[in-house]
Amino acid sequence: MNAKRIVAILVVSMLALGMLTSCGPGQLGTEKNPIVWVFVPSGETERVTAGAQSVVDLLEAETGLFFEVRVATEYAGAIEAMCADPAEAHMSSLATFAYVMAADRGCAEAAMLSVRYGSPTYNGQILVRADSGITDLSQLNGKTFCRPDPLSTSGWVIPSIMLKGAGVDPNTGLAQVVDAGSHDAVAASVYDGTCDVGATYVDARTRIEEQYPDVMDQTAVIAIEPDIPNDGVQFQSAMPQDLRDKIVNGLLAIAATEEGVEALKTAYQWEELMKADDSYYDAFRQILQAAGISADDLVGN
Repeated sequence: MNAKRIVAILVVSMLALGMLTSCGPGQLGTEKNPIVWVFVPSGETERVTAGAQSVVDLLEAETGLFFEVRVATEYAGAIEAMCADPAEAHMSSLATFAYVMAADRGCAEAAMLSVRYGSPTYNGQILVRADSGITDLSQLNGKTFCRPDPLSTSGWVIPSIMLKGAGVDPNTGLAQVVDAGSHDAVAASVYDGTCDVGATYVDARTRIEEQYPDVMDQTAVIAIEPDIPNDGVQFQSAMPQDLRDKIVNGLLAIAATEEGVEALKTAYQWEELMKADDSYYDAFRQILQAAGISADDLVGN
């Protein structure tokens, strides 16, 4: 077999395996091979999807690249999309703990951090019905607890640590742990009495005020969680640097426009985006290590 035929066979084989997607019509970021951006379901899925699509439409106009929006049904699904072999997503907006899990598996790298209420960090809150008589975490033994997802940082990871500190075993001390699917749903479940207690970011209740105008009066915050790095934008580890740079610069450009800010707020209540690397999550990792929290512990709940 001559050298030219060997080269031709190798090229065909590599194309079949997707190894040459950076060349020709299969180049990543083209209409035929869009950049897949996966989001976690932090709020009502239709709203997140609509907001994310608006962001992507603006980003396509700004960069000339093509994108596909995917909103995972659970946090673990978004992580797996980044960590699958081959990867099913090229970039993500993972919640804090979900990002740390993906980064520690070597398949996600932080590039941007969101800013809400002027800060790149946020806090969670633990809610009860205002008429429940519950005023302290130590009173939660035997109660039903609503969380957005087992891997939600403010909805379960940090609350688990706080419950332990208050003498409530999150694995055995609660009557039931309910996965509500989103922060909005947790707030609604506490409001309507489905759950005795729930954890969300501050203040997810504003997202359901249109449906439940008296939610602020009918629910009460009994604990505020410590500072947590915001979510943001991460890239799959194999993503080429030139594409990363183009996307980051494009997002910064649209975040400086009124239309862009509106789209970012609709999706995730983001006000701004700032460049940030993995080191922003070091303090959070130290909290997890000090508490002896592992991903296996949480996923098993």
